[in-house]
Amino acid sequence: MHTEFLMGNEAMALGALAAGVRVVAGYPGTPSTEVLETIAKRRRDDVYVEWSVNEKSGLEVAAGAAYAGARSLVTMKQVGLNVASDPLMSLEYIGVKGGMVVLVADDPGPISSQTEQDTRTFAAYSKIPVLDPSGVDEAYHMMQEAFELSERLGSPVILRPTTRVDHGYESIEVADEAEWKACSPEGFVKDPSRWVIFPRLSVRNHAAIEARNANLADELSSDPANLIEPASDPTSRIGIATQGVSYGYVHEALDGAATSPRILRVATPFPFPERRALEFLDGLDEVLCVEELDPVIERGLIAACGRHHLDVRIRGKLTGDIQPSGENSVASVGKALAGFLGDASLAGASPTLPDDAPQLPVRPPVLCAGCPHRASFYAVKCAMAGAKTIYCGDIGCYTLGNAHPLDMCDTCLCMGAGVNIAQGVTRVEPDTKAFAFVGDSTFFASGITGVVNAFYNQADMTLVVLDNSTTAMTGHQPHPGTGKTMMGEVVQKVSIEAVLRGIGLTCVETVNPLDHDLAVETVRRVAAEPGVKAIIFKSPCVMLAKPKAKSTVDPEKCIGCKRCVSQLGCPALVPQPDGKVAIDATQCTGCTLCEQVCPVHAISGGERI
Repeated sequence: MHTEFLMGNEAMALGALAAGVRVVAGYPGTPSTEVLETIAKRRRDDVYVEWSVNEKSGLEVAAGAAYAGARSLVTMKQVGLNVASDPLMSLEYIGVKGGMVVLVADDPGPISSQTEQDTRTFAAYSKIPVLDPSGVDEAYHMMQEAFELSERLGSPVILRPTTRVDHGYESIEVADEAEWKACSPEGFVKDPSRWVIFPRLSVRNHAAIEARNANLADELSSDPANLIEPASDPTSRIGIATQGVSYGYVHEALDGAATSPRILRVATPFPFPERRALEFLDGLDEVLCVEELDPVIERGLIAACGRHHLDVRIRGKLTGDIQPSGENSVASVGKALAGFLGDASLAGASPTLPDDAPQLPVRPPVLCAGCPHRASFYAVKCAMAGAKTIYCGDIGCYTLGNAHPLDMCDTCLCMGAGVNIAQGVTRVEPDTKAFAFVGDSTFFASGITGVVNAFYNQADMTLVVLDNSTTAMTGHQPHPGTGKTMMGEVVQKVSIEAVLRGIGLTCVETVNPLDHDLAVETVRRVAAEPGVKAIIFKSPCVMLAKPKAKSTVDPEKCIGCKRCVSQLGCPALVPQPDGKVAIDATQCTGCTLCEQVCPVHAISGGERI
C-alpha cells in the first residue's frame, strides 16, 4: 500500500483497477469523465478501455464482458443513465457473471447538467443495488465492494458519487499495482436459458430479484457503512439521517454545537437498510433528513415508521425543512440544523474567507475567443437574415450559441434532440426554415438516428454539423471522427459526410466557417434545396490548435463602430475608453473572423489555422 493525493474520480479508477477490472467503457460527461481517463493512464496492458459513442453502447460493451466472466465498469453522468436505461433495465433481469459496476455521477446544483436527477431513485426503479459514497477514501473502497457485491449477486451494481465526491481531493492509502486483484475470466458459456431474455425467463427472474432485494435490505443493515453515531446512546430524542457528502456537511455544521443528535448515515440507499434504520429510530421523537436531490432517505424512514407504528416525526424535503432542489452546503445545512435544533448559532456555520481574499473573476458562459462555432453561427445568421427561421441547438459547446449577440439557439432539450425537434416544428409550420445544429461527437452519439428519421420521413430541414474534431465540452475525448481510440491506436476515421450520403442525403457540403463569405454563400445555397440537406462546418477546436499569428487593431483606422463586438461577441475584442476597440493578445487566436467583419479593414495580422 502507498499514499496518494487523489481526486475522487481518480480514487474510484484506482479502486476499479485494484479490484481487477478488465473492460472499461463510458461516455464523457462532467462530473464523471476523469474516472475512465485515469484508468486509461494507469491501466495494465490486459485492461481494455474505450470511449463509446454513447452510454447505451458503453453499458452493452461492459455487459458483454461481464457475460464472459470479466469484471467490467461503465461510466457516465446522470443524464447519460437515461440513454443507457434501455439495456440497464433488461440487464437486471438477465444478470451478469463477472462483476459489473455502473458508475453514475450525479450533479446536484446542477453545475454542468440540464437536469437534477437522482440515481438512487433510478436504482430503485431498475431494482439494482446502489452504493452512495461520502468521500474520496470511501469511494475508493466502495468501488471494490461494488465489484464483490455484483459478482456475489450476479447483478450489476450502481456506484453513485456526486460532484463534490468526484472532484474532491484527499490523501488516501491505495494498493500497489502488485496488490491488484488478478481475475481470469471463464469466457462466455452458451446457455440460452440464461442469456436470452424471453418472457418466461423474465417472469421467473423478476420474482427472484424481488426476493433477493428483500434479503439484501436486511443484509445491508449490517453493513458498517450504514453507520449510527454514536453507536449507543439511549438518551437521544432527536436524530439526523443523511448521506453522501451531506454527511460531512452535517458534521462540520454541528462542530461546537450544544446539542449532539443521533446520526444515521445511509450508504446503501437501495435496497433501503430498514433494520438499521429501526435501530436508529428507537427512542427518537423527531428526525431531520439531510440529503441532496430526491427525498430517498426521508421516504424510507416514513415507510419504516408506518410499517412498524413508530411515533417519530420525519422532517426533510417533504416538510420544507431542507431545500427541495439544488446542492447542499455547510451553510445551507447549518441553517436547516439551526431551525431543527433551535440553536441559532448553527445558522452561521459556513467557511469564511479572509478579508483580503481576492474576488473571484466573473465568468459568463461564452464561446472561447476564436472558437469556429462562433463563425458557423454567424454565417447562418447572416445568410438567413430576414427569413422565418428556427435554430434547434444541442448539448455541447455550441449550446453557448444562445448567448448574445449570436442568439442562435432557440431550443435545446437533450443530446441529439435538436434534429428531431426541427422536424416537428416544420410539420406544424412548413414555411419555417429549420436548422438543427449538432457537434461531431453528438452526431455519433445520438444525432444519426434523427437524420435517418428526417430523411426517411421526407422532412424539410438543414442539418448543420459543427465539426471541431474533438469532444471539446468534456475535455477533448476522441470519437469515431477523430481517427484515434482511447487506447491510443490510430484507426480509420468514420467520415460524417460519407455517413450522411450513406443515409441518402444528396446535398452535403463541407466548408471552413472561418471563410465567412464562402460560408454564407454555402448556407444560402444549401438551405434553398428541398428535403434534408447538410452543411459540415469543419475547423479544429482552438484549444487544440496553436495560432499562427494574431490579429491587431490599427487605432488610426478604427472608427469605433464596434461592429466586431456587437456582431461576434468574441471575448478577445475589448472596447476602449476612447470608443475604439483593441484585441487582447492573450486570447486572440488569429482566426481572422473579426478582420472580415470590420467595415473599414482596421483589423489585420491574423492567420487562420
